[in-house]
Amino acid sequence: MLKRLATYLRTVAERDPAARSWWEILTAYPGVHAMFAHRLAHRLWRWRLYWFARLVSHLSRWLTGIEIHPGAKIGDRFFIDHGMGVVIGETAEVGNDCTLYHGVTLGGTSWDKVKRHPTLGDNVVVGAGAKVLGPVLIGDNARIGSNSVVIHDVPEGATVVGIPGRIVTAPKEMSKERQETAKKMGFDAYGLTRQMPDPVAHAIDCMLDHIHAVDEKLENICQAMKQSGVDVADIEIPELDIKHLEAGEGEDRNS
Repeated sequence: MLKRLATYLRTVAERDPAARSWWEILTAYPGVHAMFAHRLAHRLWRWRLYWFARLVSHLSRWLTGIEIHPGAKIGDRFFIDHGMGVVIGETAEVGNDCTLYHGVTLGGTSWDKVKRHPTLGDNVVVGAGAKVLGPVLIGDNARIGSNSVVIHDVPEGATVVGIPGRIVTAPKEMSKERQETAKKMGFDAYGLTRQMPDPVAHAIDCMLDHIHAVDEKLENICQAMKQSGVDVADIEIPELDIKHLEAGEGEDRNS
């Protein structure tokens, strides 16, 4: 029990840089208090002590501003940051290592006594004010942007933004030409990995495309000059040693 608590507090500290100590998390984090109350309420719910479960849930809502139905199934290391206004419905299911911010609603779209609330996979992050409605499935490692309204399934690793929520296409893997240009420059470009759309990364990718086109054009000019009998020296473009440059900058600062 104590080991599980320590793991949970460590997880909260890792996700919130504002946390100063475990004692602060235990005593001054409403999201943590709401989770402790929900664990108790959910156990009472499984024991069919429905009124007592709802009473615990109601008191928790009054104290924390977070409303979690005692029937909701929530995994390990679940963290609600700030928390005010969070609502989680009866048939909602939340996986391990998920994070919700204030104003999030995991709500239903039907009055029928069926599975009517969302299911979140592991390591899902739902931004402030987002609404996930209906029995939709949010895949592992998905990200829901702030104030989005999600009413359809979200695949694993996807990022959803807007109203209604739409999947934001992650940048494609860097083209072979971009990789070769970046290698010449000694630059580890942003586009090498999947990530959210980034205007800086887009600008860098455009510069790489431009540099590649300039290189190709210069190569064609050199070939044409050689065919015309003009002697053009072959000059290999050296790679930039980024580590050496960084070390040089440090030396300059220390000198």
